[in-house]
Amino acid sequence: MRPEVLTPATELEMLLPASARTWLAEARRQPLETAFPAAARKVGRDRLSPAWTTDQAVRVLLLVGAPATDVLDVYRYGDAAEKLAVLHALSVADVAHPLDDQALPIIEDAIRTNDRRLLAAALGPYATHHLPQHAFRQAVLKCVFADVPLAVVDGLPKRVDQELIRMMSDFAAERSAAGRDTPADLEAYLTCPP
Repeated sequence: MRPEVLTPATELEMLLPASARTWLAEARRQPLETAFPAAARKVGRDRLSPAWTTDQAVRVLLLVGAPATDVLDVYRYGDAAEKLAVLHALSVADVAHPLDDQALPIIEDAIRTNDRRLLAAALGPYATHHLPQHAFRQAVLKCVFADVPLAVVDGLPKRVDQELIRMMSDFAAERSAAGRDTPADLEAYLTCPP
């Protein structure tokens, strides 16, 4: 008998304490626009793992199977914590795969923000697969400007191209001319061609 293969969403749900799983079951019968913002109040924000808090996990699980328009709406009308949960949801294949490129407006909005948490979360696997190269380059440079570590940018080593290296080199030259240090994680890309 073959062992059961768990989906990422199922694995995430298994991290939840029993009380959060009970609330999630009830919340799945409510409209998403009602349940999604209530998650933190109902299940708390305890840390489940290095990557997940209880409210984030529950919000991600509420998005599994949701139509793209609903996902876009909860992001658009959400506060920073709700937006962060939507962006984290895009790293879970059960949520991201059915959306195709329909969630790109969410990624583009998060890249434009000055919230470093949203910027970092936006540049996960979904952005790696869907963000056009010119937009990806701009997002990487935004990370450098905002002091977001380049290590959080999913797929960065594979998506580096000559134009991005040129942009990084120009930025490093400007910093040097101004007597400022170049971020250490940028240095690695300046010395290694793609």
